[in-house]
Amino acid sequence: MLAAVCREYGGPEVVRVEEFPTPVPGPGQVAVRVRAAAVNFSDVLLVAGEYQVKVPPPFVPGSEYAGVVETLGEGVTGIAPGDRVFGTGMVGAFGEVAVGRAEGVTRTPEGISDTVAAAFGVAHRTSYHMLRSVARLQPGEQLVVLGAGGGVGLAAVQIGVALGATVTAVASSPAKLEAAAANGATHLVDHRSTDLRKALKETLPDGADVVLDPVGGDLAEPALRALRWRGRFVTVGYASGTIPRIPLNLVLLKGIEIGGMQLRDLGTHAPDELARNERELIELFAAGRFTPHIGATFAFADSAAALRHVADGHAVGKTVLEIAAGD
Repeated sequence: MLAAVCREYGGPEVVRVEEFPTPVPGPGQVAVRVRAAAVNFSDVLLVAGEYQVKVPPPFVPGSEYAGVVETLGEGVTGIAPGDRVFGTGMVGAFGEVAVGRAEGVTRTPEGISDTVAAAFGVAHRTSYHMLRSVARLQPGEQLVVLGAGGGVGLAAVQIGVALGATVTAVASSPAKLEAAAANGATHLVDHRSTDLRKALKETLPDGADVVLDPVGGDLAEPALRALRWRGRFVTVGYASGTIPRIPLNLVLLKGIEIGGMQLRDLGTHAPDELARNERELIELFAAGRFTPHIGATFAFADSAAALRHVADGHAVGKTVLEIAAGD
């Protein structure tokens, strides 16, 4: 098969589309003929060898995809060849065929394109589980979303609105804030053109109930300071490249809760809660309550350029590779 292959760690340009052995599903796995795959910042880090888990080269990057089930491994039930699905995994999405765990794929709802389905899994699942299970976001609350122009951030804006919150979007450019507004954000803050701490205080004089932070770095502390008494700060990731150091006296003085979670841990420690969240999320997706904001699409041959687009911070919402034409 053709695949975008990383044969050595480095920048996005080390990835080249070439022939690569077609993966074969083992027990409990499915092989999917990929039509579209989303590009995430974690893919950039894996290619660079800078992710928290290293994958030895050569490997096919890509963590989310959509397409059609081609073959089943031993013991797989409840799904059949020809079913349209979308799925996630650490690597393997940037190829004509991807293999993953059967429980890691979900049937694509009727009326949802492969491009949209491919862009849905990682960002919306991350945001939903964080807002539903960690932040315990309630209708009528004030939610601040950092990095609101990225995939996770825009998903959080959409989900926050769907859960009944008022959303303040914090992003690094007018284009990203425009996308956040189009997806339901009420208040907009460009942190590169203003003092974030001052802007949030002016925007939310009574304080925020929840901050969702997929960025880290210098944005974390001023956002945390914007929380009201007993507000909740949820750390999701560190797209800035810097893990923030939070002064614990702020946590003490305001009674702030700081939370975070890796999704695989939710499945391990709270499988019933994970199942509930998944059920609710897919129902909202199928009902059209929100849809991924796709800011750019790239041809399969331009996989390296798509990774560079994300690496350089140009992505607004999700970036998608068109691997093959759909029906």
